[in-house]
Amino acid sequence: MPATTATAPGKIILFGEHAVVYGQPALAVPVPAVRARAVVSPAPDLPRGEIRITAPAVALENAPWHGLPPDHPLAKAIALTLEAVNATPPPALRLRLSSTIPVAAGLGSGAAVTVALARALSAFLGHPLDNASVNVIAYEVEKIHHGTPSGIDNTVITYAQPVYFVRGQPLRTLTVRRPFTVVIADSGIPAPTAEAVSDVRRAAQAEPERFQALFAAVGRVVEAAYQAITHGTPEALGPLMDENHALLQQMGVSCPTLDRLVATAREAGAEGAKLSGGGRGGNIIALAPANAPEAAQAIARALESAGAARTIIARIG
Repeated sequence: MPATTATAPGKIILFGEHAVVYGQPALAVPVPAVRARAVVSPAPDLPRGEIRITAPAVALENAPWHGLPPDHPLAKAIALTLEAVNATPPPALRLRLSSTIPVAAGLGSGAAVTVALARALSAFLGHPLDNASVNVIAYEVEKIHHGTPSGIDNTVITYAQPVYFVRGQPLRTLTVRRPFTVVIADSGIPAPTAEAVSDVRRAAQAEPERFQALFAAVGRVVEAAYQAITHGTPEALGPLMDENHALLQQMGVSCPTLDRLVATAREAGAEGAKLSGGGRGGNIIALAPANAPEAAQAIARALESAGAARTIIARIG
């Protein structure tokens, strides 16, 4: 039985993080420049039902699956995939996981690993799962990573398409009428998404009127951004990014490092910039001017000089 490989892209949220948990829309896009990879291969030297995992990013080297806690993200992803394809016990196999997606940076590393794993494992077992089934598995694992996930990470990564996302509503893909370029800058600070989501929930419970107004304002920004993207006027996105960032600051999910990187991007010529993802760390995104081909590189250099751990230039659409 040959080895089976599957990959999944990273993702960024363009607009709408945090408010999306409370019923507002969000816009997110895949980032194919960074990817998670899963390779499943037969292990005839092991007894049936044995799965050995190698995942250097989480310090696993030939580790037995059954030795992991049941709520470990990889253990959960394997168990859900085996259940979905009715393969218990499975044949003996080895699973190797790798990723170029920075961990805890708001780029969907956890969801991408789960999606790649579910696809590779189900295909190896002869029952490749469809997107809807993979998405369900990834969402369940996201609960371990993030507590109360919106579902946006697993959705955009599973379908690998730009999406207009509203929690609990059918998937809507997003047509990018005119391509645009963003610079993604990783602050180098791990993004505690579950903690940030929990803090926003507590704050919203303490000040419901104020936070409902903030969430509604984010929703209006998202709708305006949707119109700009689908009608081919991406130059309108810059001021909307600035507005979205200001609203996230008011929710308490930015931090001095992210604010400094956002200011650096604007000073370097970005038409707008904002944090992307859970906040308190992770990454920012900056809109590069469409009429200046070298602008994205200049913005990226400025951000790296200002302390960004790494930058990615992503063309959207």
